[in-house]
Amino acid sequence: MAAMPGLAWTATPASGDLGLSVGAEYSSGEYGGDRRIEDFYVPVTGWYRGDGYTIRLTVPYLSVTAPQGTLVQGPGGELIPGEGPDTTEQGLGDVILGLTVYDVWTAADGSLALDVGGKVKFGTADEDQLLGTGETDFTIQADLVKYWSGFTGLASAGYVVRGEPDQFDLDNGFVAALGGMFGPAAGTQFGAFIEYQQAAYRFNDDRMELAGVIGWRLGRGRVLLSTSAGLSDSAPDWTAGFTFYPGW
Repeated sequence: MAAMPGLAWTATPASGDLGLSVGAEYSSGEYGGDRRIEDFYVPVTGWYRGDGYTIRLTVPYLSVTAPQGTLVQGPGGELIPGEGPDTTEQGLGDVILGLTVYDVWTAADGSLALDVGGKVKFGTADEDQLLGTGETDFTIQADLVKYWSGFTGLASAGYVVRGEPDQFDLDNGFVAALGGMFGPAAGTQFGAFIEYQQAAYRFNDDRMELAGVIGWRLGRGRVLLSTSAGLSDSAPDWTAGFTFYPGW
């Protein structure tokens, strides 16, 4: 599942602060094939909030059970099922470095804002172990955020430039999300998002998912639960996960 829902819920730290989160997500689906593929993703993310920007670094553990020859394109990316015997591989996933610049444009009354950002997915996952393409991908993204009393809306659009693995010819493509969060930023929030990703492989459908999230405070920290249902063959049938923000 893409990370976009978290953007609308997690209040960013004050300028000069450091932050940390740890999470886990399980997903299951056939991805247009005839056998079930399961993966377990455990990201640890650290970030630094500067004056109007945040830098994030994610280092994940990944476990994948899939037919040999399956291509995994990283977190939230489409899978291309293989045809070999089922196998389970685990290890380091793709490390991701991201930057978000806030309030590049704001409405005069402050009710509408534009954030822009980008990320680099380094090909650190072992492609021979089904854990990644072994290539580096680049994403640019713009988020339009609308604030109402008790509701925050988010419309997001981006473009992914993908590295080319040896086995497959992958295309660049668009990504988008639309949704919002209900509730105060300092309290319990509920949200729903529809997420779209243009297919990278010409024989795959575009990926679409419907995601739901709920977040609340736990002591000084925060907890975010998320789930999603696939709306196309290229998406997992379902996912479930959580993210914990310690709040030192």
